[in-house]
Amino acid sequence: MQVAIVTGASSGIGLGCATKLAEMGMAVVGAARDNDRLAELERAVDDPDRVATLAVDLTHDDAPRRIVDLAVSRWGRIDFLINNAGVGSPKPLHETDDETLDHFLDLMLRAPFRLARDVLPHMRPGSAIINITSTFAVIGGLRGGAYSAAKGGLTALTTHIACQYGSAGIRCNAVAPGVTLTPMVEERLQDERFRKINTEMTPHQRLGTVDDIAGTVAFLCSPAGSFINGQTIVVDGGWSSTKYLSEFALSSEWIAR
Repeated sequence: MQVAIVTGASSGIGLGCATKLAEMGMAVVGAARDNDRLAELERAVDDPDRVATLAVDLTHDDAPRRIVDLAVSRWGRIDFLINNAGVGSPKPLHETDDETLDHFLDLMLRAPFRLARDVLPHMRPGSAIINITSTFAVIGGLRGGAYSAAKGGLTALTTHIACQYGSAGIRCNAVAPGVTLTPMVEERLQDERFRKINTEMTPHQRLGTVDDIAGTVAFLCSPAGSFINGQTIVVDGGWSSTKYLSEFALSSEWIAR
């Protein structure tokens, strides 16, 4: 039985990835800060022989060791690492203080780096690391600030791991979601400006769902994805790769800058 570690597994994309991998027959180690919310993952998998959870702050120095020890002690192997944990609501460079910068870099770059480093010795040929980045790592993005910096660094780490360890049979790819309908994003969509930027500039008929991202991660963990290495797969309905504007946007009254 293959074993996957998923960070940020208590909600949103992390929970979706963990449950999708469990549906594929894997055992899953879910790590997140909130033990009560991790219970949702245990209920979703509904098989104590194939799920283990750990409430841990990923920025703490002992977090990688504790996560790896749990996986190895339970199942004796690690096949996949999904570095998903993150935080949103960034601010632009000139509004970002050092505390916020350190927090974003610690959680979304330093923590994935350290966890990948501790996982690698336990990975066999055919294993893979998947880093959840963002369209803001692809095009920058308004108000990206420390978030864009962290996710951009994670993209570079992805290509390094793919190059360095590909010859050992260990792949590494990134999945870059666009705006995805999670509870955090649904709240942000109440902001008219945020909603317009995303709904009126996405040439698909809808925004992304958790299952869109989880399905892409599952594909990269399947035999069908076994020759994909060092890539970023953008899952955003065309938002970052087109100059699309909806009919509403094109027909609306424009305001001089």
